[in-house]
Amino acid sequence: MAGGPAVSGGGIGSAAPPKSKLSGILMTAFAAFGGILYGYDTGTISGIIAMDDWLATFGDSDTGTVNAVNPLGHGLSTSRESLVVSILSAGTFFGALGGAPVADIIGRRIGIMVSCLVFALGIALQTGSSNWATFIIGRFFAGFGVGLVSTLVPMYQSECSPKWIRGAVVAGYQWAITIGLLLASVINNATKGRPNHSAWRIPISIQFVWAFILFVGMFWLPETPRWLIKNDRQDDAARSLSRLTSLPPDDPEVVAELDEIRAALREEQERGESSYLDCFKFNKSKIAFRTMSGIFIQAWQQLTGINFIFYFGTTFFQNAGIKNAFLISVATNIVNVFMTLPGMWGVERFGRRSLLFWGAVVMCICEYLVAIIGVTISVHNAPGQKALIALVCIYIAAFASTWGPIAWIIVGEIFPLNVRAKAMSLSVASNWLWNWAISYATPYLVNVGPGDAGLGVKVFFIWGSTCLGCVIFTYFCIPETKGLSLEQVDLLYENSTPRTSVRYRSELVARDVRVSDTHKDADSKDEKEQV
Repeated sequence: MAGGPAVSGGGIGSAAPPKSKLSGILMTAFAAFGGILYGYDTGTISGIIAMDDWLATFGDSDTGTVNAVNPLGHGLSTSRESLVVSILSAGTFFGALGGAPVADIIGRRIGIMVSCLVFALGIALQTGSSNWATFIIGRFFAGFGVGLVSTLVPMYQSECSPKWIRGAVVAGYQWAITIGLLLASVINNATKGRPNHSAWRIPISIQFVWAFILFVGMFWLPETPRWLIKNDRQDDAARSLSRLTSLPPDDPEVVAELDEIRAALREEQERGESSYLDCFKFNKSKIAFRTMSGIFIQAWQQLTGINFIFYFGTTFFQNAGIKNAFLISVATNIVNVFMTLPGMWGVERFGRRSLLFWGAVVMCICEYLVAIIGVTISVHNAPGQKALIALVCIYIAAFASTWGPIAWIIVGEIFPLNVRAKAMSLSVASNWLWNWAISYATPYLVNVGPGDAGLGVKVFFIWGSTCLGCVIFTYFCIPETKGLSLEQVDLLYENSTPRTSVRYRSELVARDVRVSDTHKDADSKDEKEQV
């Protein structure tokens, strides 16, 4: 994420004492709680659509199991299963696109708070629904809120985090997503046997708690200094950065950081007011390449097939002949949560580029093995089924420690300030567009019935091939941005390519280059030429 000037500089709190580092990290890390909304809401539907009472209430076919809770044996047709899972992603797609104007007009912090209100509306509609249309509308509004959050939270974290730990802080957002997925799985498992509407209404209504915590918590956090400077609120920006670093507003470190942000913004504003078209400009800053990199890394993250496990895992494990599918789902979510932690550490130790590359290699191998083993054994082969579960867990571990958090880190740090909100919204919208496409198409791909492809476990041949695409994409398109300020990332793109970025990044870090000083060097050179 050539040559360059040799000067000094850093990111938020880069030369500050430990106290200033800790305060900024804790405040910024709290925003990652937004990931709970994302993870829980996307994870809870997998178990809910397998609950007897929910099927009795919303089912439209006779393919379910006849019992006291579901006396008519209602099941879910492929079309309804596809719609109820994918409609959330449709809402998140539009929410992600709406994140750009919300972020630019009312700010990152207030935007997150508004997102919580939209999300709560969707949860209220789902909790109180007794008919299909109301439930679907609720899913859409909840998705719209999640889409806003998924754009605004990484943006907020990237603009407030100290550069030396920015990757780990933004990775905390992905960790919160995995915790949300795990909580959804545990709560679904705890309520699935209830003989009434509480079986599914409890898991859904608990989401009010997550929205309330995030909404109230954001009252106490500062707005990002970069947004405040962009809106010419210089004193507010100084106070915001002062809170993030626990330093006085007139401290040299604070003043230097504000000058750095102003210099980068001034350079971008000299090129004119930004629009969505500016995200695709071919210029020295490689804006178009950076925008397409953000769009495609989010697309590839979805195309790894990870949400196949978390959206349809319970149903898939049941159909594969695995007993206690709900518990297996809990186990895979536990792997997802705890294997994100090595990724949060490794992203600042080994860098973004190498982890993305090798993570994709491991996922590719695991998914091909799942597909090959799955088509060669029967559903009654217990050792074979255990091998499938083990490979799925290894695959999830590889995703959780690499592509899960790092895709969000990349889109949070590769865009210049002038187009950051718009480019990030396009990238996140790409994530949700592919999320919708996969969640909509998957039932048709794996189910057995009229109009269905009936691939079953063979769908992992598709996911293995897309992971191979992730390997190629990373090698040619993703630079190494570890340890750089957001302004230094601009210099990296201007003076190197993804394949040469590791060497140039090391030069930037060793010489501690600042954008503001490149302007001074350029001005000095112009003065000498005039003399």
